[in-house]
Amino acid sequence: MTSYFRFGFLALTWLVTSSDSFAEQTPAQSEHTNRLAHEKSPYLLQHAHNPVDWYPWGEEAFDKARRENKPIFLSVGYSTCHWCHVMAHESFESEDVATIMNREFVNIKVDREERPDVDRVYMTFVQATTGGGGWPMSVWLTPDLKPFVGGTYFPPEDRYGQPGFKKVLERVATAWKENHANIVEQGDKIVDALR
Repeated sequence: MTSYFRFGFLALTWLVTSSDSFAEQTPAQSEHTNRLAHEKSPYLLQHAHNPVDWYPWGEEAFDKARRENKPIFLSVGYSTCHWCHVMAHESFESEDVATIMNREFVNIKVDREERPDVDRVYMTFVQATTGGGGWPMSVWLTPDLKPFVGGTYFPPEDRYGQPGFKKVLERVATAWKENHANIVEQGDKIVDALR
């Protein structure tokens, strides 16, 4: 009986001490916490410690975009989406990518299972303009929530016949700065055509 007690005590001690190490955050996680930390969605919580300054879908993000006249980067996905996790690891956990995103855009993350209404609207745009769709869905919007560029997964650098995400971010930011009025006008036309 004593040997069972001793084994049980050792096993319990190992479990308690090893579980502390599993619960500790990695340095990358503990350095950043964004507004998604206050959300309930498991998918949004997966992004709560990205260096990207994520906002949930809502007025706080929309007001910031209008006030600063910045385009919105909208990323829609769900917790069991393979390519969502790939893009998160390759791009949204990257300090370099986050620096561009935070400087040039108001970044919104949406769980398509929590907000199918938002997913449906912008997936219609992506499918109409690219001929395909899927998740993660990546859409750039005017501060008035009108889409003007969209796609799905973007690799971090050029590959798979697709431009790299950093390149896309820089091109969209430059286009917004240099051709803002035309982008807003095109966004209006796109929304009218999709109605």
